[in-house]
Amino acid sequence: MVVSKTNKQKKQKTLNQTNHHHHKFPSVCARDSGKARVDAAFGEVMTTCEKLWWLIDHGERALSPEKRPSGRMMFYKSARVEYVPLGVVGAIVPWNYPYHNVLNPLSAALFAGNGLVLKVSEHAAWSGAGFVKKVVDAALEAVGAPRDLVRIVAGFGDAGAALVSGGVDHLIFVGSTGVGRAVAAGAAPTLTPVTLELGGKDAFVVCADADLDAALAAGLRGAFQSCGQNCAGAERFIVHASVADEFAERAGAAARAMRQGNPLGGGGGVDSGSMCMPSAVAAVAALVDDAVAKGAKLLAGGTPKKTSSSSPGQFYPPTVLYGVRRGMRLWEEEVFGPVFAIAVARDDDDAVRLANDCSFGLGSAVFSRSQARARSIGARLEAGMTSLNDFATTYMCQSLPFGGVKESGYGRFAGVEGLRALTTAKAVAEDAAPLLIKTQIPPLLRYPVPEAGFGFVCGLIRMFYAPEWGTVAAGLMDVIGAAVFGAVKKGSSGGGGSGGSGSGVDAKKKPVTKKKK
Repeated sequence: MVVSKTNKQKKQKTLNQTNHHHHKFPSVCARDSGKARVDAAFGEVMTTCEKLWWLIDHGERALSPEKRPSGRMMFYKSARVEYVPLGVVGAIVPWNYPYHNVLNPLSAALFAGNGLVLKVSEHAAWSGAGFVKKVVDAALEAVGAPRDLVRIVAGFGDAGAALVSGGVDHLIFVGSTGVGRAVAAGAAPTLTPVTLELGGKDAFVVCADADLDAALAAGLRGAFQSCGQNCAGAERFIVHASVADEFAERAGAAARAMRQGNPLGGGGGVDSGSMCMPSAVAAVAALVDDAVAKGAKLLAGGTPKKTSSSSPGQFYPPTVLYGVRRGMRLWEEEVFGPVFAIAVARDDDDAVRLANDCSFGLGSAVFSRSQARARSIGARLEAGMTSLNDFATTYMCQSLPFGGVKESGYGRFAGVEGLRALTTAKAVAEDAAPLLIKTQIPPLLRYPVPEAGFGFVCGLIRMFYAPEWGTVAAGLMDVIGAAVFGAVKKGSSGGGGSGGSGSGVDAKKKPVTKKKK
C-alpha cells in the first residue's frame, strides 16, 4: 500500500495535540497512575512524540511496496511485497502508562490503514477513556476522519474477552503472562493473530570495568522510573564481584535520598510517587520480606511509608536489596515495583548464566568500558532487546522492534516489524517485460503431459540449479533435446535411474522372455 496523505495528517495532528497539551498530560497520568510528573513527561509524552515523528518520517517507506529478488528460474518476473491494511485492530492495554499505552497501538494501527477498538484498563479508565479519548477525537476531527475510526472502551475482564473473540483482524495485548495465555487461548478458535507483550525481569549487567557513575544513574532510572511499574524495568542487577560492594553501597545511598510523596501535592518536587494498584504494596512487600528472610541485605527502603491515617496507602519506598539469588521469590517472579535487586557475578560467563536464569526475556542492558566486551555479553543474553551502556534506549529508537522471548511473549510492535505486523504481507509477481517475455506453460508440461515432459523438467533443474557449468550445459542440452526431439540423451536427466523418458528406457514395454515348453 501507499500511505495516504490523510494518514500522515492524522499523525501530524495527533503530534500537534500532544505538543499543545504536553504540560497537561503528566498531571493527568500522575493522577491516574500515581507516578511522578517528571516520569510521566519522560515516559509518556516524550516516547509518544518520538513514535509519532518516526511514523511521519519513516512509516510510509516501511509500508511501500518492497521489491524482492525473483529467483533464478523466474528471472523474467518482477516480484514485490505489498502491505495491505488488515481492517480492524483490537488492543488491550494496561494501566501503567495511561497515555502512551493508548497512543502506541493507536498511531501504528491508523497509519497502517486500519480502524481500532482499544480497551483501557479499568484502573486507568478516567484518563484513557476520558482525557486521552478527547485528544484522539480532536485529532481525528481536525483531518476530517470519522470519530468511530477509533473506539476506546473501558471495562473489566469480560470486556476484554469480548474483544478477543469479537472478530477483530489482529489483536495486541500488553499485560501479565497469565492473562496473556488466556488471551492467546481465546483468540485460537478464530485464528486471530495476536501480539503478546508480557512481563519482564530485565537483566542489568555491570562489568568490572564499567563506568559506575553512568551505570548507577541509568540503573536507578531503570528500577525506579514510574515506581518500578514498567514492563521493561531493570529488576535484576548482576554486578561483577570486584565492584559489587561499592555499587550496592552507592545504590542504597541514592535510594535513601529519593523523595516520595503525592506527585500532585504542593511544596518540593517528588522523585517517586505511589503504586497504581491497591494491592501492589502488599505484593511487593511480600517479595522483599521473603528475600530478606533468605539472606538478602536491605540497604534502603523495605518498609511501606505511613500516611496520616497510619496506613501505607499505595506508597512503597525505593528499596535496594543486596545478595539476591536463586531460591528467593524475587528471583523468579516479576516485582513490578520500586526494588533495586543486586546479585553478584564471579565473571562475565557467570553474569550471562545468571541473566539467562529466568523465565522472562524482554529487555536487557550491559555496562562496560569495552564496547567489544559489552557486545559479547549482550549477544549471549536471552532477550528481545539489549542496550549497551544505557538502559531501554532501544525503545526510544522507534525504528527498532519492541518485544521479548520466553514468557515475555511473542510478536513485535514498534519499528518496521511492528508496523508491518498490522498489515497483510501480500506477495505479488508479474511479468517484468510483458512485451518481450510472457509466461507460457511449455508444451511439454501441458496436459496431457507427453513422455518427454519428465526429462524436460529434469533438464530445467540441472540447467538452473546445478553448481558446475558442465552440468548446467548438459541440462541445457536436455531441455533442447526434449523440446525439439521429444527425448533427451540416455541417462542424462534421471541420473541413470528408472522411469521417465530421460532414462532411455520405455517403462511401458516389458522385457520379452521365451515361454518354456
